[in-house]
Amino acid sequence: MSHRHILPLLAAAALFGTGCNRQKPMTVTTEKVQRRNLTEVVTGSGKLQPVVQVKISSEVAGEIIDLPVKEGQQVHKGDLLVRVKPDLYAAALRSQEASLKSSQADLLTAEANARKAEAELKRNEDLFSRQLISGSLFDEIRTGAEVARASAIASTQRIEMARASLKRSQEDLAKTIIFSPIDGTVSKLNSELGERVSGTGMMAGTDIMTVADLTKMEARVEVGEMDVVLIQPGFKARLDVDSFKDRKFDGQVTQVARSAKTTAGGSQQESTKFEVRIRMADTGLFLPGMSVTADIETRYRTNVITVPIQAVTTRMAGSTSTEPDPKKTGSTSEEDKGQIEFLAGKKTRNVIKPIEVVFVQETGKAKMLPVQRGISDDSHYEILEGVTEGQEIITGNFKAISKELNDGSLIQLEEAKKAKDSKP
Repeated sequence: MSHRHILPLLAAAALFGTGCNRQKPMTVTTEKVQRRNLTEVVTGSGKLQPVVQVKISSEVAGEIIDLPVKEGQQVHKGDLLVRVKPDLYAAALRSQEASLKSSQADLLTAEANARKAEAELKRNEDLFSRQLISGSLFDEIRTGAEVARASAIASTQRIEMARASLKRSQEDLAKTIIFSPIDGTVSKLNSELGERVSGTGMMAGTDIMTVADLTKMEARVEVGEMDVVLIQPGFKARLDVDSFKDRKFDGQVTQVARSAKTTAGGSQQESTKFEVRIRMADTGLFLPGMSVTADIETRYRTNVITVPIQAVTTRMAGSTSTEPDPKKTGSTSEEDKGQIEFLAGKKTRNVIKPIEVVFVQETGKAKMLPVQRGISDDSHYEILEGVTEGQEIITGNFKAISKELNDGSLIQLEEAKKAKDSKP
């Protein structure tokens, strides 16, 4: 860049430095740096569900001929829930009983034939030893005895098959009656009397109803992938249930998912969430499907230095005072020089990067202090390094903290400004 272009920039910087002499104080609010206890939380939202709930489906197909329960009804383990028309399965059972009896009769016949063939073989063994019968005839008799023995064995196996089929038919008939597997409440009833249901033997069967233990409820909430690593089973949680707006409930994390749920957002961006289950301490108040928001307590700090969240902002490293040096009135700041050098194409050794800072009030001026943050709650940051207890930290206004304040900026407290403006 030519000197012709650099000179106007230098002049502008000089005017900027001169203008700092006429800087008006910014109105701010302050607060003392204090020690307090902090609890960091991870927030997730989801639904309430019973810890134990059972979907009731029929294992056999057929028409519902008895449905003695209603939605919302309490049931006990072993209570009758559903009866499916048993005629087809009763007929199959009778058929299998007859088949078993037939197989047993076949076994008696086969065993008798085997005994007869064995006796004939023994008689002919003596005749064959005295060469009274030919070898071919003896072989035929011996083969007949072996076939008879094999037939008896096969009849025994057919009886076992018939017994297995009979047992299956008995089980199918028993499955036409469904009893409650738990103590609970019929939380959902999907079928009605006379409706035909499909069995679960070959496909997904009909969900007839759901029985749930409503005395043990849990919140199933989703949290982001950055937060799930902070959560472990046993952590405490505070829960807001939409149906109970003025109350908070206690809970404890029981399970953290190890696989993610990925959903596509409206802008084609994927959202990765993990399910966290939280056991509710209170019982008997909730219903499945109620909306819930959980604040899971992840980390704790006791008696640590804290500042309000709004007091922490960022500035570029190397930012300097907007107050001119009295001995160098009209001179440019180091930051302005660095900017001019950049525009002029010169290399600068200053690496500009954002750092986190707070501003404290000292004799009518803002002093910028770099800080190192720790954990936070919904209103305060833990400060590990940078400020001390009792310092008067600037907490407002937002515009001043986020953009306008620099090290050395003139400030006035809001209370002092109000008092000054009220004077005649």
